[in-house]
Amino acid sequence: MNKLSWLRIALTSLAVFFVLEFTMQQAGAQASSGSEEKKLIPRTPEDTENARLADRHIVLQVVATDASGKAISGLQQQDFTILDNDQPQKMSSFEALQGATADPPVEVILLADMVNTSFQRVGYERDQISKFLRQNNGQLAYPTTLIMFSDSDTKIQPQPTRDGNALANLLASSESSLRTINRAQGVYGAEERLQLSLNALHQLIAYEGTKPGRKLLVWISPGWPLLSGPRIEYSAKQQEAMFNWIAEFSNGLRTSRITLFAVDPLGTDGSVLHDFYYQGFLKGVRKVDQANSGNLALQVLATQSGGRVLNTSNDLTSEINASVADASAYYVMSFEAAPADKSNEYHSITVKIDKTGMKARTNLAYYGQP
Repeated sequence: MNKLSWLRIALTSLAVFFVLEFTMQQAGAQASSGSEEKKLIPRTPEDTENARLADRHIVLQVVATDASGKAISGLQQQDFTILDNDQPQKMSSFEALQGATADPPVEVILLADMVNTSFQRVGYERDQISKFLRQNNGQLAYPTTLIMFSDSDTKIQPQPTRDGNALANLLASSESSLRTINRAQGVYGAEERLQLSLNALHQLIAYEGTKPGRKLLVWISPGWPLLSGPRIEYSAKQQEAMFNWIAEFSNGLRTSRITLFAVDPLGTDGSVLHDFYYQGFLKGVRKVDQANSGNLALQVLATQSGGRVLNTSNDLTSEINASVADASAYYVMSFEAAPADKSNEYHSITVKIDKTGMKARTNLAYYGQP
C-alpha cells in the first residue's frame, strides 16, 4: 500500500475518534447544564431505588408480521416468549395496541436528511415526501412531525399534526439549504457529516424521550459516512468511545420508544456496496474490542431498534408508507432484568411467536447496568 493510502487510513481513524469524543463532550455538557438545578433537590433512597429499578424494567415495542411482512393484530400474551441472552423471561406487562387508537397515538417523525443526501437527490426527496403527505386528501393516519436536517440548522415543525396538506405546504415554503459539506472535501467532510448526524440523532432521542407513546422515526437518507474499512485499526480508547455510543444509542432508542427506519432516496440507483456493506456490522457488539464505527451506521441502528432498512425502490412514497404501516398493530411487553455485573453489559433480546409463519421484530439488545 502506498504512503497516501496509509495516510488516508490514519486520518479516517482519527476522524472517527475525534467525532465521537466531540459528540460525547457535547452531550456531557448538555447533560451537566441542568445539573446545578437537580442538585438543589436531594435524592431520597426511594428515588435512588426507583431509578435503579427503571434501568432494569425493559419495555419492548414488538411488531408481529406474517410471511409477507404485514403487521398482525389479535395475538395474546401466551403467544409470545421473551428471551434475554437465550433465557426465557417472565412478562411483567403486556398490551396489544393499534397506532391510531393508542393513547397517546403513535407519532410519525419524517426527517429529510440534506446533510448526507446529494443536492440533486434532495429535490426528489422533497417531492416524494410531499406526495406522501398529500395522499388521502392530506389526511394522515397518525400525528406527524416534519424535520428538515441540514448542515446549517435543523428545522422541526413544532407540533405533530394529521394535516398532511399543511405539512406539505410547510415543506414547499422551506428553502433547500445548499450543502456546504460535500464529498469533494474527503475525510474531513465525512467527519463533519458524521458528527452532525450523530449529534442530531442524540438530541432527537433526548427530546422524544420526554414525550409519552411510541414514535416511528423515518430517516430519509443514504446514511452517514461509516468511516470504516478492512485496514482501519483503532486504539483501545477509540474503541471504548465507540462502544459507549453504541450502548447509548441502543438504550436511548428503546427507552425513548423510538423505532428507527432508514429509507434510502438512492433506491435502485445505489451501488451494491452501498446497499449491503452495512450488513457486515449488524451483529451485536458485546465487548469494547468488537466496536467499530460501522456499528453506528444509520442502517445498523435502524435494524437494532426493531425498524427496517428500505433501499431497493425509487418509490420513496411507498417506502415511507411501508415504514408507517408498522404502527397499524403492535404489542408492548416488558420484563424485569437481573442486575448487570458491569456497566453496559450486553444482553441479546429475542421475541418468539408461537404461530407458524409469524416473526417478531423488536429491539435486538439492551445494555444492562449494575
